[in-house]
Amino acid sequence: MSDSVRKRIEVVAAVVLDAGRVLATQRGQGEWAGRWEFPGGKVEPGETAAEALSREIREELSMEIDVGPRLTTIDYDYPAFHLTMHLHTCTIRAGHVVLTEHLAARWLGRHELHAVSWLPADEQVLDCVARLL
Repeated sequence: MSDSVRKRIEVVAAVVLDAGRVLATQRGQGEWAGRWEFPGGKVEPGETAAEALSREIREELSMEIDVGPRLTTIDYDYPAFHLTMHLHTCTIRAGHVVLTEHLAARWLGRHELHAVSWLPADEQVLDCVARLL
């Protein structure tokens, strides 16, 4: 499929940091079910990246977060689409992880980052995330 007709998806993802660990969530549905990712989702019309992340984390994990600066942006070509993912550092303002869409969640320290099977795009940022831990 040529780049001109390839589906393009743009998302925001939260690198939620707490006590030297980062939050990873395990996908529960779709082609990549069972793989791990940084939680987040699509920006709705009229939302900022921070508003979208706050909404997605509230909907998917029942937590309130403070969205920090953009950490990095990753472009990744999956077989069926091109993904642009903007990752922001985040901290928990209120609540704790309550799974509503994911199979599992884990807090991972620097030396545990490679202990789970990440989605390919998310795997691209592990070195960047490790520098934060």
